[in-house]
Amino acid sequence: MARWLRPRAGALLLLEVAAALSFLHHRYEEMVQALFRVQSQCPYVTRIYSIGRSVEGRHLYVLEFSDYPGIHEPLEPEFKYVGNMHGNEVLGRELLLQLSEFLCEEYRRGNERITRLIHDTRIHIMPSMNPDGYEVAAKQGPDSNGYLTGRNNANGVDLNRNFPDLNTFMYYSGEISGPNHHIPLPDNWKSQVEPETLAVIQWISSYNFVLSANLHGGAVVANYPYDKSQDQRFRSHRRTVNTPTPDDKLFQKLAKTYSYAHGWMHRGWNCGDYFADGITNGASWYSLSKGMQDFNYLYTNCFEITLELSCNKFPPEEDLERQWMANREALVAFIEEVHQGIKGMVSDENNNAIAGAVISVQGISHDITSGDMGDYFRLLLPGTYTVTVSAEGYHPQTVTTTVGPAAPSLVHFQLKHDVVRKPPERKASGTRTNNKALQKKVVPRATRRGTRR
Repeated sequence: MARWLRPRAGALLLLEVAAALSFLHHRYEEMVQALFRVQSQCPYVTRIYSIGRSVEGRHLYVLEFSDYPGIHEPLEPEFKYVGNMHGNEVLGRELLLQLSEFLCEEYRRGNERITRLIHDTRIHIMPSMNPDGYEVAAKQGPDSNGYLTGRNNANGVDLNRNFPDLNTFMYYSGEISGPNHHIPLPDNWKSQVEPETLAVIQWISSYNFVLSANLHGGAVVANYPYDKSQDQRFRSHRRTVNTPTPDDKLFQKLAKTYSYAHGWMHRGWNCGDYFADGITNGASWYSLSKGMQDFNYLYTNCFEITLELSCNKFPPEEDLERQWMANREALVAFIEEVHQGIKGMVSDENNNAIAGAVISVQGISHDITSGDMGDYFRLLLPGTYTVTVSAEGYHPQTVTTTVGPAAPSLVHFQLKHDVVRKPPERKASGTRTNNKALQKKVVPRATRRGTRR
């Protein structure tokens, strides 16, 4: 893979796009046709797959871009966009369809920036997580759409209030030095979630996603975790208490990347609200329980933010092109943010990959783990860090490394087995001495707190 070269700020290298995809609202069948049209136009770098079905049986389709579709390449990060989680917040759905067409067109034209992006990143795009809700909202259309019409899924459930509540467990555990990463799910979690939520949880458990954004509407701001306030004394969900993650500065940088690349988000004043730099901590805005953003951070290796993209949840068609032009550079620039920090391989003395190894950064109490192929990706701001990798049955290894502002630093770890010798058997009374060679065995190290097995 080519060395990643981040474009200079403001250097928009994107070519004008042929209007192959009309600026129209796409119902479910039209959305599916648009996705398959892109796949047919760029068959060698795309793949379409479904992660499951909605309550009413509609597929939850994902369009993947990669130079090797369907294959995880070691040291190549996984990225995802999810749109239309609330069925009546439709701009994200249309933007992701436009982005899909754009990536395909620019790749075919030989755009160096887009070609590099697709060759060095595995990109997953889900235009609609709630296709049933969208159909309800679309029947009324932009002019008469109610604020809540079509928001929920077909069972009347808000999908962004439907993920297992890992925040409460984490906040309680934090008081007793418990984990705030890779928190295990409750035993009965499957019975508490909707089909769409279940499909997404299984999806993000199957791919080692590194960075993600969830596209919403109703405001214009880049929102970062935590969404749920740690202050449990107040029952009102509107209580505003800033609740940062251990990666707060990094999340602010990720949010600003989108905000400042957007046409007007960074100005702060939008929809009657003001957000400095066009970003906000979720809980500082209002506390949200059981959201997808916090769940990604607490259960997986994925860092996710929520993008509120329009004052009007269901903008008229004549506004779609303007919105696309305002978001186009931001959508691409945010994907590029996956290429920062450190990454590498974790293996044993025989170069066998070690999956599930824990990567800890001194001073940041949030760990990530290596993937099935032994590769890991830790997003970090520029600076010098002390990093420790540990795995059950191995001696931990610690290194100090410096992260620059452009490409991620490549840091590999080779762990040695933790082997001890068994003491010789004592001579039992009335028997001969046992002269067998000393037995060796691997003694597992205590499972590191916070790792998910």
